[in-house]
Amino acid sequence: MTSKRPSTSVKRPTNLDLSSIQFPLPALVSIAHRITGIVMFVGLILVLWAFDASLSSPEGFASAREALTDNVLTQLIAWGLLSALSYHFVAGVRHLIMDMGYGETLQGGQRGAQLTVIITAVLVVLSGVWVW
Repeated sequence: MTSKRPSTSVKRPTNLDLSSIQFPLPALVSIAHRITGIVMFVGLILVLWAFDASLSSPEGFASAREALTDNVLTQLIAWGLLSALSYHFVAGVRHLIMDMGYGETLQGGQRGAQLTVIITAVLVVLSGVWVW
């Protein structure tokens, strides 16, 4: 039994340099949507700790509150998680709108990606104001 292999005369890249590829904005928005999902999953550790500590006792609530209000590092982490949540939510709504058939054209995808970035930027600034 012989297998049919494609002709070796086809020129294929042997070493694809990903840094030389210019991704379009909708592709970057989609990739970032996946990354923020991972960030939120990992950040759930801090959220669950704060939730558990705050419900354990009045002293636990005070320690969780102190950790989240007096420590700049935890405030930065909270702001990062809120930013990831904001981006993931806005990009998810964009995907849902596209699933309904709107913004599927090249121009519509570009405009949707631009709106995603703009709306998320506003929400990130607002969450930073809220945290600090």
